[in-house]
Amino acid sequence: MRNNSMRILMVILAMSLSTWASATRQIVVSSPDGKTKVELSSDNGLGYSVYKNGKHIYDVSNLSLSVDGRKCGPAVKISGAKRSKGSETVRPVVPLKHSTIEYQYNEVTVGLKNKTSLQLRVMNDGVAHRFLLAGKGMVEIDNETMTLNPAGNSTCHYQQTNNFNTAYEEFYQHKPLSEWKAENKLATLPALLSGEDDEQLLIGESDVDDYPRMFLRANTSGLNAEFPKAPARWEPHGDRGEKIVSEENFIARTAGRRALPWRWTVLTDAKGLVEQTMSVILARRPVLNDVSWVKPGQVSWEWWSGATPYGPDVDFKAGNNYATYKYFIDFAANYGIEYILLDEGWAKSTRDPFTEKPELQLKKLIEYGKSKGVGVFLWLPWLTVENHMDVFKTYASWGVAGVKIDFMDHSDQWMVNFYKRVTREAAKHKLLIDFHGAFTPAGLEYEYPNLLSYEGVRGMEYMGECRPENSLYYPFMRNAVGGMDYTPGAMNSYQPDLYRADRPNSGSIGTRAYQMALYVVFESGVQMLADNPTLYYQNDECTKYIVSVPTTWDETRCLAAEVGKYVIVAKRKGNKWYVGGICNGEQERTFQLDLGFLDAGKTYRMKAFKDGLNAGYQAMDYRIDEISVTSGSSVDVEMSKNGGWAAVIE
Repeated sequence: MRNNSMRILMVILAMSLSTWASATRQIVVSSPDGKTKVELSSDNGLGYSVYKNGKHIYDVSNLSLSVDGRKCGPAVKISGAKRSKGSETVRPVVPLKHSTIEYQYNEVTVGLKNKTSLQLRVMNDGVAHRFLLAGKGMVEIDNETMTLNPAGNSTCHYQQTNNFNTAYEEFYQHKPLSEWKAENKLATLPALLSGEDDEQLLIGESDVDDYPRMFLRANTSGLNAEFPKAPARWEPHGDRGEKIVSEENFIARTAGRRALPWRWTVLTDAKGLVEQTMSVILARRPVLNDVSWVKPGQVSWEWWSGATPYGPDVDFKAGNNYATYKYFIDFAANYGIEYILLDEGWAKSTRDPFTEKPELQLKKLIEYGKSKGVGVFLWLPWLTVENHMDVFKTYASWGVAGVKIDFMDHSDQWMVNFYKRVTREAAKHKLLIDFHGAFTPAGLEYEYPNLLSYEGVRGMEYMGECRPENSLYYPFMRNAVGGMDYTPGAMNSYQPDLYRADRPNSGSIGTRAYQMALYVVFESGVQMLADNPTLYYQNDECTKYIVSVPTTWDETRCLAAEVGKYVIVAKRKGNKWYVGGICNGEQERTFQLDLGFLDAGKTYRMKAFKDGLNAGYQAMDYRIDEISVTSGSSVDVEMSKNGGWAAVIE
């Protein structure tokens, strides 16, 4: 482990070395608080069983790694065990939940055969394992296997895909294992198993480097890990990608001495899913010596509204031209928005990242943005970036702030390495990155914090297909593993049976208060304002609230939650608290919030945006309450179906 300025590391070593002569000896590791116990064994192949508060939660079996045709399991004898324990304080450069994260763990590393070992870490809220390699030179990893079997009945929540080529934008499915198995389809990570009495088991991975992403497929009683093979040959596929036409026999060719990715689970309840930081604490620490230039923020985005501001102050023909984007910059400057984004259409050709449409006057536009304190992001398809890796040096010389890279759509080792090559090269030139059409976060964003967000979600660009009934799972699943480029901010709001919207008059399903609450509930290092500046000017009081919401946070507390149905979260930045609540369309919701998280002995002013009496039909109906509150106050929160509630307390 490395010490650096971004991480206070205290490793308390209490190591003992023991050797087991047979494969029948069991190794037990408990969490620091004693509530979680893990029994590691090789009696019936390498695996472990997990218990929490004495209750059997799940088993992991069939743990095996095949390297250069040689397996370290399943018929493996544990040759030794090295125990350790530690505590760490992690301070993320871009903190999406907590600016300071403290955690403890107990750990055991056991020797296997073929210069391989297994590292098992047990924390208070979760369990993680990974394989360690101690070979030489380069090796080919033929496969890695793992089967997770929940002990009780569970409802599986997962993003289903027909194959490994996916942009991670599918609707979530919600089914028992038996129904998932019958479909014989893959699922992306993270996946969630919900049991009785609000028992939640979130499955994910972290520190994925030079290795493919993991997928899941249901079997008779559990979930099998599956991985895409490394691509062997590609063919051109349009202007923004290539098609894999043949594959290697291995999933990765990589260094023979290294740690493979962490496979982790979080054992908690619905509130705990929103607050946990497992993906952060298992990720690599920042490698950049200077991160002062890494500036998260909000972005005025033009694609969703068709880049067509209108009204008496618009005395130009809107489109991909200088006057339009100057207007976006002026809007951003007026409200203190850090960036604007020029999406597809700014360049003469999607294959040429250096030549803009002449009417755009890009370099002049960038300089104008600088004069107003507004940076400029440019959109590019990934294949164009791959063919022009010198683009980052050029963009830095132009003064570009960042790049949105799109349409990766697959998750093999080559593509995982592409993400890192791009992010590392961008960091050399102090450029920010937002990956769209992307897989979900798995640790790179903490190693290189200039990577501010990923898509990997069915976001608001899907218009009427982006529905609260699906989006209510994001705080518990997608945002549970990292930043999410959902692109909120609609000013035209609809209930689902009344939805009638399209570009340039775009709209979203959910109430106005729901949209405003998304800025508190959803997390992203680059948080978009997706709608038209004209509508934001017309809804000034809502816009002022939205732009006041930070993109990074010091503290997160979940106040109320039921997976997929509702969530209310309070987040602190400095001495201000923001509260956001959203719910699905099943019914109206009423809550009484205890404000005990506020400092005692102080009086605060709370301004809250809430659903109006008619928001269940006219979704743009909202009201504002302004009251004084203290830590002893309780506040009534009423949300319409597909509704929301958003407040600032200061």
